[in-house]
Amino acid sequence: MVIVATIYFAGIFAAPLSTFVTGYDYTAQDYTAFREPPSLEHWAGTDRAGRDVFTRLLWGIQNTVILTIIGMLTGGLVIGITLGLVSGYLGGKVDEAIMRFGEVAASFPDILLVIIIAATLRPRLLDIVRWIEDNTFLDGLVRSGAVDYIVISVALVSFGWIGMARLVRGQILYLKETQYIESARAIGLSTPRILFRHLLPNAISPIVVTVSMGMGTMVGTEIVLSWLGLGIQPPRPSLGVMLLEGGSISVLRVMPWILIAPGIIAWLMVLCWNLLGDALNDVLNPRTR
Repeated sequence: MVIVATIYFAGIFAAPLSTFVTGYDYTAQDYTAFREPPSLEHWAGTDRAGRDVFTRLLWGIQNTVILTIIGMLTGGLVIGITLGLVSGYLGGKVDEAIMRFGEVAASFPDILLVIIIAATLRPRLLDIVRWIEDNTFLDGLVRSGAVDYIVISVALVSFGWIGMARLVRGQILYLKETQYIESARAIGLSTPRILFRHLLPNAISPIVVTVSMGMGTMVGTEIVLSWLGLGIQPPRPSLGVMLLEGGSISVLRVMPWILIAPGIIAWLMVLCWNLLGDALNDVLNPRTR
C-alpha cells in the first residue's frame, strides 16, 4: 500500500514535482548531457535527446494513474456493479440479455479487442477534435493528449465491466434469497433501495479484492497499448513508449538506465496491486480467517 500510494502520489503531482524537484519539463533538453547515466542532476539519467528520464517517468506514471482510475471507476465499478446488481436481482430475460452479451464479448481475447478499438477509434476522434480546434476558440486539445485519454479509456472500459458484473451477479443470486431481503420486499422497500442499501454492502468484500487485482491488469493493458503505439502519443511520455525506446539490444548496451527506471515502476505497480488484492482477500474473505 505504501509503494502504490507513493507511485500514485508521484504521478498525480508530476507537474509540481518536475518543476520544483527535477527542474525540467518532459520535453526540455539538456544539450550538455546527452546519454548521461544517473547523477545528482539527472537522477535516472538522460536519453538520446538529452531529456531527463526521471521527469519523463513522472509524467508517464501520471498517464497510467489517470487512465487506470478512469477505466476502473467507470467500467469496473459503475458499469460492472450496476449491471451485476440488475442482472442478479431481476433475473429472467434481463439476466439472460446482460450475461449473453458479456459472454460474447468475453469469448474474444481482451487485449485484441482493446487494440482494435484503440486503432479504429483514434483517427476518427482525432479528426473531430482537430475540426473543433479549427472552428472554435478551443486550442491545444490534441497536444494535451485528450484524444489519447478518451480512446484508451473507452478501450479499457468496453471490456473492463464483464468480470465485475459476473462476480456481483453471483453474490446477488445468493443474497437475494436470504430472509432479510424477503423482509425488505415484504415491507415495500423500492428496488433501488434494496439493491444499493441492503445487497451491495453485503457483497462489498469480493468487490474490493477484484478492484485491487483488476488495477494491476489495467496498468499492464495501458502499458501494452502504449508500447504498441496505440496509447499516449508523443510528445507526452508514457511508460509503454519509454519501455519500447529502451528495449532494444543496442540501447541496452549503451544506455541501460533508460529501461531500468520505467521497467522497475511498471513491475512494482503490477506486482503491488496484485499482492494488495491477495492480502485483502485474506483479510475480507471469512473462509480464510
